Formats: sequence, structure tokens, C-alpha cells
Amino acid sequence: MVKKVIVAAFSLLSLALAAGLPGAVFSADFDNSWSVPVAPGGPFSRVTLPQNAPIGLDKTFGATRWLQMNRNGRHNAAVEIPSGGPAWFREGVFWRYAEARAWPLERRHPFGTRTDGETEAGAVQTQFYGNALGVTVVDGVVYAESDDMFAYALNARTGQLIWRTSPVGNNLMGNPLVTRHTVYLAAGGVGFNFANVVAYAKKGRAIRGMDVSYNGIYALDRETGRLLWHAGSVGEAMPTPAIHGNILYFATGSGAVHALDRRTGKAVWTVRLGGNDNMSSLAYSRGRLYLAMASPPRLFCLDAATGRTLWQGSIPGAANTGMGDVSPAVGSGVVVMDTVTRPKRINGQPTLEAVVRAFDARTGRVLWTVSTGRGPKPPAFKGGVPLIHGKTVYVGSPVTGRYVALDLRTGRQIWSWKKVVAARSAPTYAGGSLFVAGGDSLYRLDPTTGKEMGSVRIGGRMGIISPTIVGGTAYLANSYDWIVAVPLSTLTSRKERNAH
Repeated sequence: MVKKVIVAAFSLLSLALAAGLPGAVFSADFDNSWSVPVAPGGPFSRVTLPQNAPIGLDKTFGATRWLQMNRNGRHNAAVEIPSGGPAWFREGVFWRYAEARAWPLERRHPFGTRTDGETEAGAVQTQFYGNALGVTVVDGVVYAESDDMFAYALNARTGQLIWRTSPVGNNLMGNPLVTRHTVYLAAGGVGFNFANVVAYAKKGRAIRGMDVSYNGIYALDRETGRLLWHAGSVGEAMPTPAIHGNILYFATGSGAVHALDRRTGKAVWTVRLGGNDNMSSLAYSRGRLYLAMASPPRLFCLDAATGRTLWQGSIPGAANTGMGDVSPAVGSGVVVMDTVTRPKRINGQPTLEAVVRAFDARTGRVLWTVSTGRGPKPPAFKGGVPLIHGKTVYVGSPVTGRYVALDLRTGRQIWSWKKVVAARSAPTYAGGSLFVAGGDSLYRLDPTTGKEMGSVRIGGRMGIISPTIVGGTAYLANSYDWIVAVPLSTLTSRKERNAH
């Protein structure tokens, strides 16, 4: 009889997993004394080098915690530093760190170009090879997630490795979150298995990442990278989570949003919104969560305490995975969202129109809608992450390669700038300048006019990389699987250098 009960319970668990039920999150897959064994000296062995950790005043460099993508809901990855710190704080440092599967930075074409063509090869390299998003800098340490399946901790001044770990065989596509003694990673890849493709053909919906690998949240010891706990999810967890207090929030490719106790990984609440969250990282602001889903395309505002939907909106004509790719920005009572819309073939080639829409953060009322132009259909990540700074929105378009500055209240275009093929990442505002990572370079713009003030070639290819600006240094990661530190002084114009 006992055997029958166990078998029945196992069957119900299997059905729940297969169905992608909203409650199918299984926290604390192991206790804190358990660790995943790997062969010493093998390709996935963990490396811990505590002698490379920052000491003294170097430990005061950067933020003291990092709680959501690009540090805050406005998506501005900039950190002010104490004026009395060491000279390197102000002057900046230069170093380059090659990750596990680094592709030479001087190569103009990504791996697989001869097979897939340059455009497609670049997208594939971002999704399976290098870093999709930028880095996190907390207390003198640079933390990075890579699609090479490793997470890294480096000394922010020297670029030396403190630890490297691969907690599971899955892609890591977000910003690591850091608070107190813990680093949090979200794992998940872009794939659909064959069963999901068949299900989509029959029902018009499918779970992204289901049965492809081990999805969910991984909590690591901040000093050593040792795995503390795992909270699994049925769908992929590619987007960056958000933390407020002791609660960690994350969304998945099953259309579910989960709230966990960040200390234990135990579930607090789960809601199923439907569709897929591809790379739309949650933005937390004033007790609310903002995120978007694709298939169908919708922007959601949730009560962070309960997960209850407070309002939802969309963008007319939203197409493909666009809305589920974009992380909304929230600031000054406004939520800004963009996506690709209205597919159209021109001269036999597929094109899309990029559209930006602003919503009242409290009510969801539409404030304005602006088209930023039509262009060729991008192979992946079909949107640009917005930045809100002051009374201005800065956002790029992957279909036109153009960055625009828009008035936050009216949507009026202030300026536009075009230098890169696909503009996807949020710029970073620091020290009165706007910094943009695109193509193989880092650019500095005048935020009021859009005039280019300087640039430096990094090499490789930037994906959805927002520069993390701390003091006098820009920290970046890229699709070629590198982490790079660059002094901001390299982006000054000749006129500015002569003036000093």
C-alpha cells in the first residue's frame, strides 16, 4: 500500500512538472552542507583564490549591494565613490580577463560566421558562448554571469580571479545580484525542446526552457562561490531577478512569477501570468514589480507583497518575442516599455517597426506612444532596454541601430544618434556624460545633444551590455566571453585633454 502511495505521489509530481503548473517550484534541492561534486582539475572544477580578494580601502569601491538589473529600476548602472579614496578610484584602471571560452577580441567576426552568417552567428555567440548582460560591482569585486556556464568574481582593481564556479550545466544570462553574504544567479537558456514545439503547434503556447536544463535561482557564498541552495523552476529563468528586503522575485519561460525567501529559497508566492518571459528582467519600485511577457505581448504591474496583478498594458501591433525581451524602466512615476511591431516584408526582406510607449506607473494609463523607425528584423532580442534619467528617456533600437533621447512626459524626440548596427542595451549616465556600449566599442555622448564626445574600441561584440561605471572606470562584459575594465579618461576628446 505504501509503495502505491509513493508511486502515485511521484506521478502527480511528474504531471505537475510536465504541465508547468504555477506552484511547480521546488526550493532547497539540497541542504547547506551538500555540494555538487566535480573532478578536481577538470574543466568545470571550482577555483577559489582568496589571496586575490580586495583589501583595505579597495573593499569600499563600488556599490554595497546590487538588487536588480543595472542596479535600479531606472536601469542606470552607475555608482558614485568616496572622494577620499585611493587614486585608482578616481583615475580608473585597465585590464582584460578572458573567461572560460574566450574568443580573440581582435577577431572581427564571431565564431560560426562562415556557417551562419555574421548576424546570426553574433546572436548565437551571445546566447551560448559569452556574456549577455553587463557586470555587477560590489565592495571592490566584479561579479559576472556568462553563457559559458560559469560565474566569476574578480578583483575590481587588478582583474585577478577570486573565484569561478559552474553550479549547473546551464546558461547564465543576467546580472548577478549581491546582498549581505550571498550572490544570486538566474539560470536558463533560449531553447524549446521538440515536445514543446509540438505543443505549440497544437495549442499555440509552450514553455521556454522546459526539460532543456536545470533552471531557476542559484545562491552562492559571496566569498568562495560555494553553492548554498537552488530553487528550481519549470521554465527558463534568463531574466535578472529583483530583491527587496528578504524577498527575491523572478520570472520564467512558463509565464510564472515567483517570490522566494532569499535566505532559504523557500517559496513565498507564485502567480502564473501566461506567455513567456524571455529576457524581461523585473523592475521593483515602491512596492510594485514591472515586467513583460511575450505570446501574448503584455506589460504587467504586480503587487510585490502578493503577486496580484494591479494593471496590465500592451503596445499595438507588438510582434514576435519583442515585449518578452525588453526590461521595462520605471522612474518619476512613469514606466517605459518598447518592442518591435507590425511585421512587413520590403523588397522581399522581413522588417519591423520599433515603438516606445510610456505608462503611468500607478494606474497603467498610457501617456504617449512613439515610433522610432522601421528596419530589418533582428535575429534575437528584439527590443532596446530603456534608461530613465531625470526628465529624459534614452533608448536604442535593434532594427535601426539608432539611440534616441525622448522627453519622459511627452515622448518628444530631443535627439538621435546612430553609430552601431543594433542598439539594444541601456546607456549609463555618469558624471554628466552618457556611455553606450555597442558593436565592439564604448562611446561617450553629451546627454543633452547626443553629440559624440569620445570612444574606445574594446574588441569583440557587445550584446545587451550596459557599461557599469564606478568612479573612473567602465566595467564591461561581451559576447566574446571577456570582462574588461577601461579608464573613462580614454573617452575624453582631444580638446578636453588639451584643456587639462
